[in-house]
Amino acid sequence: MEIKRKKLPVGVQTFEKIRKGNYVYVDKTRFLVNLIDNGSIYFLARPRRFGKSLTISTLDAMFSGGKQLFEGLYAEEFMNRADYCASPVIRLDMSDVSTDKGIDVLSSSIKDLVLKQAKKHGITLDTRKEPGELLSELIMEVRLKENKMVVILIDEYDKPYSDFVNDHETAEKIRTLLRNFYVRIKTNDAYIRFTFITGIAKFTKFGVFSGLNSPRDISMDKEYGEMCGLTEEEIVRYFPEYIEDTARETGDTPEGLIERMRDYYDGFCFDGIHKLYNPFSTLCFFSENEFYNYWMESGTSELIAQYLKKKKLTVEQFRGRPVLMNFIRWPGELDTTSPEGFLYQGGYLTIRERRNSKFILDYPNKEVLNAMSALLTRNLLYADNSLDDLQQLTLCALEERNVNDFVNTINALLA
Repeated sequence: MEIKRKKLPVGVQTFEKIRKGNYVYVDKTRFLVNLIDNGSIYFLARPRRFGKSLTISTLDAMFSGGKQLFEGLYAEEFMNRADYCASPVIRLDMSDVSTDKGIDVLSSSIKDLVLKQAKKHGITLDTRKEPGELLSELIMEVRLKENKMVVILIDEYDKPYSDFVNDHETAEKIRTLLRNFYVRIKTNDAYIRFTFITGIAKFTKFGVFSGLNSPRDISMDKEYGEMCGLTEEEIVRYFPEYIEDTARETGDTPEGLIERMRDYYDGFCFDGIHKLYNPFSTLCFFSENEFYNYWMESGTSELIAQYLKKKKLTVEQFRGRPVLMNFIRWPGELDTTSPEGFLYQGGYLTIRERRNSKFILDYPNKEVLNAMSALLTRNLLYADNSLDDLQQLTLCALEERNVNDFVNTINALLA
């Protein structure tokens, strides 16, 4: 009987769904076993669509006891240890909260997240309490009911305020709200077995975690440099059939296709050593069989465009940008940091190389460079409806690399 080909998990971020739904799963569980064996509170910063949510989902399954999901994976041994013990999980996805209707609605939305977790555990909470008080009550009640230490998993911790990088006043109000919420993790440390927090922005000592027990920040740790994202070896190992199919469609050899993919999608680096492909772009590429700016156009492009326009930034000013180690570790809050700090945390800039005590930043690959150039071009050309035709002609000339057409349309624009 012919074995059914595994599907591409484009947009699928649930570990159980991937494992039960015949999707390709790139086994990253060795990193998670290592985390659990060697610590209890961690933080990981990565750009969006880099596998943070799947990591959270996988940890949830590991602590919840879904042993059958890990058959054949590195974590199978961990799940079958004689001393393995499941733990109740409180999992909060902060990307689910409402941010477009004011602080009061945001606070209520965070309360709803906590109340949903209470319902999952069969616990009734006092809905009159503030979000932080509800979280404290939930942690204590789950600990008492289950008679087990609690696991806290928080995904996209900074999403509520990263939507307001162009509005510092609102961002500061939201940061204060989140600070008062997250501090409850510290005050309930005696009831917590393990905490894992993800986000885009690196937190600072004056940020939303100023009152929290210091998590181990593994964002730059070379031991976990490949935990999120795809290495070239993993692409070759887990996607051989898709490489062959796509190479046929594009007229390449498999080796030639990988070389082109390396130029277009590889190059993200978070520890100064390991190079990674963006998982979302890679999966979309194998699905569509076409080189395209999938990651950049999958969300937040308007926010970035407005940021670039507001700051009057250019593409070239960030090529080969030298920064110090202190910047890499603490680039600042998204709404107040320098432009390179903002772009670095968002994944639009990455570590190109390390030179003694300095790091060199640059765009990760052709996808990001092309997309950033397109955003800046739109900003440059956008003025009023009378320029729509010239805008389209200029963009087409850039996309087609037609120098004559580009010069002609720019001259017409200046005229």
